[in-house]
Amino acid sequence: MTERAIIAVVDDDESVREALPDLIGMFGHGAEAFSSAEEFLASRLIDQTKCLVLDIAMPGMSGIELQRELTQQGRQIPIVFITAHGDEQFCRRLRQSGAIECLLKPFTDTALLDAINAVMR
Repeated sequence: MTERAIIAVVDDDESVREALPDLIGMFGHGAEAFSSAEEFLASRLIDQTKCLVLDIAMPGMSGIELQRELTQQGRQIPIVFITAHGDEQFCRRLRQSGAIECLLKPFTDTALLDAINAVMR
């Protein structure tokens, strides 16, 4: 049996963890939410993760630190960063360092869909 690919949402904000998986489901994809980078790393779903929608500023391990950890582990999971603490220049640097996209909160449903579609093609 083939395991289902998922989009993992990692954000310490409960409202984001509740809303984004529902929205991603409306786009036709499976999604799971995690409250921290550490929770995601410890999950059994890491190998099924096709895309990470990842907050940058979180208590404990940040989104950027999670990106580094995944790289050190040899995992090539495409990342769409989301942040309320940045600007377009910051996002440009993240894209140059390998992120698929960086969306500034609040972002539109269309912007998130476009970023996810870029990964899922």
